[in-house]
This record gives sequence, C-alpha cells and structure tokens, in this order.
Amino acid sequence: MEIKLDITPIKEWSGYKGRPFLISGPCSAETEEQVMKTAEQLATVREVCVFRSGIWKPRTRPNSFEGVGTEGLKWLRKVKEKTGLLVCTEVANERHVYEALKYGIDMLWIGARTSVNPFTVQEISDALNGVDVMVMVKNPVNPDIELWIGAIERIAKAGITRLGAIHRGFSSYEKTVYRNQPNWQLPIELRRKIPELPIICDPSHIAGARIYLHEISQKAMDLNFDGLMLESHIDPDHALSDAAQQLTPDELKELLCRLILRNPVPSDPKLLDVLGELRQQIDVYDDYLLDVIEQRMKVAETIGQYKKENNITILQSTRWDEIMKKVIARGLAKGLSPEAIDTIFKAIHQESINHQMRIMNNGLNVEKEVK
Repeated sequence: MEIKLDITPIKEWSGYKGRPFLISGPCSAETEEQVMKTAEQLATVREVCVFRSGIWKPRTRPNSFEGVGTEGLKWLRKVKEKTGLLVCTEVANERHVYEALKYGIDMLWIGARTSVNPFTVQEISDALNGVDVMVMVKNPVNPDIELWIGAIERIAKAGITRLGAIHRGFSSYEKTVYRNQPNWQLPIELRRKIPELPIICDPSHIAGARIYLHEISQKAMDLNFDGLMLESHIDPDHALSDAAQQLTPDELKELLCRLILRNPVPSDPKLLDVLGELRQQIDVYDDYLLDVIEQRMKVAETIGQYKKENNITILQSTRWDEIMKKVIARGLAKGLSPEAIDTIFKAIHQESINHQMRIMNNGLNVEKEVK
C-alpha cells in the first residue's frame, strides 16, 4: 500500500544541481587540513552538491578511530564558508543533532546502526521537531523494509519535508565480493511504497572496495535513483577509516565522466507502444508463473499429507540439497545467476514448508506453541 508523506521534491532542495544529487567527502574528518584540502578539490567537481564527513564514527569494535567529535563541526563550518558547499554529517543521538545544528550543518544523515533502533530514531525525531534541515535515513543494517520505513515516518512526523533515504546495502553472513549485500529489491520496494521519497545510493558502503564503485553507481542510475553518496579523500590509502572504499577527487571526476545517465521515461511515442506490448508479454508470463507455483504447492500439500500419515519430518535436507544443485546448474545454462536462483527457490521452498506445516498440524492443539 502506498504511504503518503509530506516530502519536498529533491529538485527544490538546497544545493541541487541536477541528477545525480551528489554527496561526497571523506568517511571521517581526521584533521582540519585533510578536511579543507579534500573540500577544496571537491568544490571543483561541478556535480558535487553537498560535502560529507563523519564526525562521530560508530565503529564495530572499540579502539578503532571513532572520530574527532564536535571539533570537526568547526571544520565543516569552515568548509561551508570557504568553498560555498553545503555540508552534512551523521548523527546517532539527540546530542549529535543539537551540536550539528548549532554549527549550521545543512544536512544530517541517520546511519544504519541507528535506523535499526526505533527508540533512538524517535529521540532524534524529537530533537528535530520544528527544524528546517535536510535529513537522509540510511537503511538498517538488516534487510527489514518496515524498519526502514518506520524510521523515515518518525522523522517525517517531526515536520521534516526535505527528507530522503540512503541505500547503503545490508549485512549478511554470506560472503560476496561486496562489503554489504545490495538487495536492490528493497529500495525498489521502498520507491513503490513512497514514490515521492528521494533515494540516494551509497556505493562506497555497498562495495567496500573502490573497484566496484562505478558498476554500483551505474546500476543505481539505471534504476532511476536520485543521487549518489560517494566517499572521497585526498589520500585514501592512508585514511583512518574505510580506506579501501574511498576515491581521490580526481578519481571521482573520472567515475562521473564514465557514468551514463538515461532518461526515466521514453520521449518517442513509438517506443512507448513497443514497451507497452513487451510489458503485456511480461504480464502473461507472470500469470503463468503464478499458475505453475500454485500447482507446485498443491503437490507439496499432497507430500505433506503422506508425511503426516507416515509420521515423517517435513524438512528433508538431502533432498533439498539435490534440488538446489540441480536448479542452479540448470539456471546457469539458461543465463540466470546463482544468486537469483538461490533467492527464488529458497522462497518457493519456504512456501512449500508453510503449506506442509498447515497440513501436518491441522487439528493439533498448538496453543502452547503460540504462547
């Protein structure tokens, strides 16, 4: 269901220069010299709308560099005065909000470790009540879209209308080439539920390594995201935090030159007709897929009935391993990625278990389990 919020279009935000709305700067403010030199170089990158830098760094483990604190806000204020760039930083609690606003910070973002906690987000919302500032909410560390939406709604209730979301990827036990799993379907679903909400992609935290920044940035633009948050540092290899994922300002310029910006909608009426016909074909195949899945569930229910009658457990791990090996191999032969096959068939398998569970427990007293 679509959610209605009072949100100012991103084209009316301070600093907007066109798509992509670009936020860039070092992961952390380390020294005044480092901040100022980076900002001066980024000010020459015409696409940069806002200069970012972390002042308070919520590190996974203690004894890591945890930011310079309030002193860094003075440096951000100087960046604004010297370069004309708007400035932003991360806030993780009520005190951070008050400190950042006192130093004239233009944009605040709520990080993934904070957006996962409704109590903390509510405290930040209370501190923002009646304030006119740009606020971005990063997705929670875990892939929970309702938690993400809840954090956005809490900030909206404070009267913040220049409000957006940042997609920075999701933590996962599964190791991939990326630092965080993109799970693109979640920001896509967020856009479906809150169409007017600006969405910024943070390729730096998704990638974890600079070699993947361009491909992630391009995909975000192809998905019609509104902007990018890319970390930039004058000397990335010696950065005190997240060195591997930061670019020099010159490398940022090169990435932006390679970026292809496509039109959100076609302007040629003939192309619209062609797309309309192809989308009708997609609708037919979607209906066919649903019919096939329905038939598969009926077979699963029959299997569930046999298991119940013969007192056999629902989960048969060996059988499931055989299915996954087979479908991944067949999927590869058909040009489908192992990740897609894994996601699709795990969902189908879980739905099959749900159907069999209802068969197995039909008529049983599960009151104790519910409690």
